[in-house]
Amino acid sequence: SRFCQSGKSVLANFVSESIEGIGSYVPTQGVRILEYEKPNLNGTSKGAGCRFELWDCSGDQKFETCWPALMKDSHGVIIIFNPELPSHLKEIEMWYSCFVQQQPLLDSQCLLVAHHKPGNVEDIENLSLAYPLNKLKLIHSNLEEDPEDVRMEFMKYFRSIVNLINESREKEEMSIIS
Repeated sequence: SRFCQSGKSVLANFVSESIEGIGSYVPTQGVRILEYEKPNLNGTSKGAGCRFELWDCSGDQKFETCWPALMKDSHGVIIIFNPELPSHLKEIEMWYSCFVQQQPLLDSQCLLVAHHKPGNVEDIENLSLAYPLNKLKLIHSNLEEDPEDVRMEFMKYFRSIVNLINESREKEEMSIIS
């Protein structure tokens, strides 16, 4: 069972503004870590920037023994799939169970991305996901037609993760004080 060639590395490169590996398909072996800094994530010139590590995980289940190390201390999960492949629609349930439910992460810490490859026919209207996936935030990405919309959706997701981390940190600090 493989969850390969869904566009994970392409989107990771795009979001992190990396030019690594552009133009050719090379399957990710295990994991590839991209460090990314966003100076003003909140959209204003005030406030500190955020540094992210995007862990581009291989879709090949032969690396399953590495998954616990990949998940340790993660703050969010982005599941990228090719909606034109019926096998991907079935496998995202397994990825969700493994990377989100078993962590445990909140559903708000998970983003589903239906990545449409260049030249593929998009049928956004007919993509229906079964429970519990249908309660997750789902975006469609097409880097040929709407790259800035895709970037904006990722930034919204990153902001929500940063807000969750900050809220959690504040609660922890308040519990220490009281």
